[in-house]
Amino acid sequence: MANSRVLVVDDDPSLLQLMLIRMEAAGYAVTAVESAEKALACMLTARPDVVVTDLRMDGMDGLALFDAIHESNPALPVIILTAHGTIPEAVDATKRGVFSFLSKPFDGKTLVEHVNKAIELSGGLRHGESDEGHAAWRSAIITRSPVMEDILAQAKLIAQSDVSVFLNGASGSGKELFANAIHRASSRANKPFVAINCSAIPEALLESELFGHRKGSFTGAIKDHNGLFLSAAGGTLFLDEIGDMPLALQAKLLRVLQDNTVRPVGATENIKVDVRVISATHKDLELAMSNNEFREDLYYRLNVVSIEIPTLSERREDIPLLLQHFMRRISGKTQKKVTSFSADAMELLVGAPWPGNVRQLLNVVEQVIALSTTPVIAATLVRKALKNPSPDIPTYSEAKTRFERDYLCHLLQITSGKVSQAAKLAKRNRTEFYRLLSRHNIDPNSFKENSLGD
Repeated sequence: MANSRVLVVDDDPSLLQLMLIRMEAAGYAVTAVESAEKALACMLTARPDVVVTDLRMDGMDGLALFDAIHESNPALPVIILTAHGTIPEAVDATKRGVFSFLSKPFDGKTLVEHVNKAIELSGGLRHGESDEGHAAWRSAIITRSPVMEDILAQAKLIAQSDVSVFLNGASGSGKELFANAIHRASSRANKPFVAINCSAIPEALLESELFGHRKGSFTGAIKDHNGLFLSAAGGTLFLDEIGDMPLALQAKLLRVLQDNTVRPVGATENIKVDVRVISATHKDLELAMSNNEFREDLYYRLNVVSIEIPTLSERREDIPLLLQHFMRRISGKTQKKVTSFSADAMELLVGAPWPGNVRQLLNVVEQVIALSTTPVIAATLVRKALKNPSPDIPTYSEAKTRFERDYLCHLLQITSGKVSQAAKLAKRNRTEFYRLLSRHNIDPNSFKENSLGD
């Protein structure tokens, strides 16, 4: 939570000072103001990740402040505190999308826990920022992930040259969006971007679809057809799922890339073509090459520069941003007044495994919005849409145990099961090391069998 910003609002100076001290002690950058009006006035300069506000204040109250904030930034979590809280007020606040509702006097540790959770589940989207705030070339890619930012910086650099680019990523991870972003960042941005999924078109039609055909060249060819290479002239052609391209067609594609010419089916002459090719697959092409299912010479022609697209589970901090983006987009189309996800629903979504990546996330958002009857989407709807919502993120205790077990096994592998040497590497005495092995049910003798020599 380092560098996260908190805006606290309360018309009681002593309580305001107390919250300021507690939040700063927890490591937050804090802005403290004594009215909702001042809070709104300083939003752009404070740029908070979360707002903590009193409910009952002179002038604008806490719920009115929440409404004003969410009008411009529905992703910003708001925590409301009150000494006058009632059950109806709490229910109303929760229905409207308030992150949490705490009664005074509150425990400082509990408040910090709520702030921590709010920032974690919101993805740290600050006031005044939006997923449209990035440069135009990458505006379709919604992210705050450091991993994704590094890849985008790499993509922008690659876009300045004309080399072929290979994108490797799981299905639904956004490979076409990356290809389009590279195109938009390149000198070809004003020319066509054309995409084709090689696995979606029957083998008999794929050659014609890529390279074109002449009238009468086969049954059904009632007129000339340029094909996608010529349609993308001057621009970029994105060949998705290139790993599914038949071997016979791979040879023809290689010739096109080598000669920068295409010959439509039924034509007698080659046509010069200037196209940048970006290809992608979810398959292991090195394995495919070893099985003679993919041409090695074509692989190296396509894979001049490669980019690895992370899965959604590798960029979980983007999940809240993607949820808000999809929610706004879908709500606008359906005219449904859905404003947010409940904290429990958001926790389920952030922790889910997401084998289908961003595509699956979009599908879940579409489902829950279609079935929701309230502005705030409940955890029950999300659980039903996920079908298997068990968290993919281990608890701290589970992660610690897993690391300790793997670490011990690694040491025993290095030392071929010699406990004295392993304990020395770990800087622990033999008795303590044996105790650790016993705790994890690890038998050092099993590592002697797998050793290369004793």
